[in-house]
Amino acid sequence: MERNEIKDKKVIVMGAGKSGVAAAKLLGGVGACPIIYDENENLDKEALVAKVSPVVCEIYAGALPEEVKAGADLLVMSPGIPVDTEFVDSFKNRGIPVWGEIELAYQFAKGRVVGITGTNGKTTTTALTGKIVADYYGKSFVVGNIGDPYTDAALDTTDKDVTVAEISSFQLETAVDFHPEVSAILNITPDHLNRHHTMENYVACKQDVTKNQTKNDVCVLNYEDSYLNAFGASCPARVVWFSSKTTLKNGFYLVDDVIYRATEGTSVAIMNIHEMKLLGTHNVENVMAAMAMTEALGIPMENIVASVKEFNAVEHRIEYVATVDGVDYYNDSKGTNPDAAIKGIQAMNRKTVLIGGGYDKQNTYDEWIESFDGKVTYLVLIGQTKEKIKECANKHGFNNVILCETFEEAMNVCREKAEPGQAVLLSPACASWGMFPNYEVRGKDFKRIVHEFEAK
Repeated sequence: MERNEIKDKKVIVMGAGKSGVAAAKLLGGVGACPIIYDENENLDKEALVAKVSPVVCEIYAGALPEEVKAGADLLVMSPGIPVDTEFVDSFKNRGIPVWGEIELAYQFAKGRVVGITGTNGKTTTTALTGKIVADYYGKSFVVGNIGDPYTDAALDTTDKDVTVAEISSFQLETAVDFHPEVSAILNITPDHLNRHHTMENYVACKQDVTKNQTKNDVCVLNYEDSYLNAFGASCPARVVWFSSKTTLKNGFYLVDDVIYRATEGTSVAIMNIHEMKLLGTHNVENVMAAMAMTEALGIPMENIVASVKEFNAVEHRIEYVATVDGVDYYNDSKGTNPDAAIKGIQAMNRKTVLIGGGYDKQNTYDEWIESFDGKVTYLVLIGQTKEKIKECANKHGFNNVILCETFEEAMNVCREKAEPGQAVLLSPACASWGMFPNYEVRGKDFKRIVHEFEAK
C-alpha cells in the first residue's frame, strides 16, 4: 500500500500503548479510519478515547470481531507485540500489508533519516546524534525506541529536517520501505531470544536497517563486533567503521585516550576522551559512531566535537544520582541484558555493590559474572531471575550474593553493605517486567530511594 492510497482505508492498530495511540492519531490526520485493537479485555476505553482525541477511532478490547478483521486494509503493529502469531498470519495470508509504527511514520515523514540500531548503546548514541544535528541545523527530531514515537513527529517534518531514529529489532521486523540515508549498527550480542528464537534471526533483524540502502547511503559499523565485521562485505551501503581496539586505515578509532579519524591510512586526532562527560569505553564507541554518522550528514568535525564535549549521559544509563554517606549511587537501569550490564561494571572505577536481576529473557549470565573482576563486593538480586543468577555466580566462585523480595529491600541492603569510597550500581542485566512496567520506572524508583537516603 502506498501512502497516497491510505485515505479512507480501514487500518487496524494493534496495541493501545504509546506507539498505538501515536499511530492512530497519524492515521486520523491523513484521512484513514483507525481501529485500535488491544488483547487486554480490561482496557480503559474512555481513557484511550481521550488520548487519541480529536481523532475518532473504533476500539476493541479482548477480542476482535471477524467482520472487522475481514474489512481491514492494513494492519499496524506496536513493537512490543510478536509478529509470528496466527493473528498476524491471518492478515499476511490474505495479502493485507503488515506495517510497524516506524514504517507507518516513514511513509508520511519528510526530510533525511538516520536509523540507529544495535543491542546496546542505541539510546545514548541516538540522543548524542540528535544533539549534534540540532546544534548545527537548529533542530532535529529524535524518535523511535528512545521514547518518542516516530508517528508523533512524522507529520511535523519538512524536506529540510533530519530525523534521528533509534530502531529496535522489534521495529525492524515490520519495516518495509524504511530507508535511512545514514544507518548504524553499534553491536550485536544475544538479547530478546525469547522473541526472535535464534541468534541468526536476531542478527538478521538488526542488519535489516540497511535492507533498502544503496552505495549512495552510509552504514556505520563496529569493527570489533564479529557479526558486523563479517557483514561489512555484503552491506548494501557504503561502510564507515569505528573501533576501540584496532588502528584503522579508514574510519574512527581510539588509541591512548585519543579518537582519530583515518582516511586512506592518514590519521588526524579528533579529541581526547577526557574532554567528554561520558564514562566507559562503550561510550567512546557510541561517540565515534555518532561522529561518523553526523560527518556523513555533512556536519563539520569542529561542530561535532563541540557538541560531544557538551553532551551529558542519558537518564538511566550509568547516570550519577547522588553521594550519600560517602557512597556514589549510579542508575544504569537501561542495562537490561548481560552485555549492557558488563559495560556498566566496566565503567565503575571503585569497589561496587551491584543490584541485578529481573525478568527472564532466557539470557545467560556467565560473562557478566566474570566481568566483576574483583570490583563487585556484593551482588544483590531481585526478580524472576534471582535464583538463576545466584546459581551462576556460585558456579564462578562468587558467593557474596544476597536475595531480596522487593526493590526497597534491595536498596536498604545496598546502603548497609556499601562503604564510604565505594559505589552502588543498579545495572540489572535483565528487563524490568514483573516488578516494573519498564526500565524507566525502575530507574526513577532507584533515584527516588537514593534521594530519600539523602534526606535522612
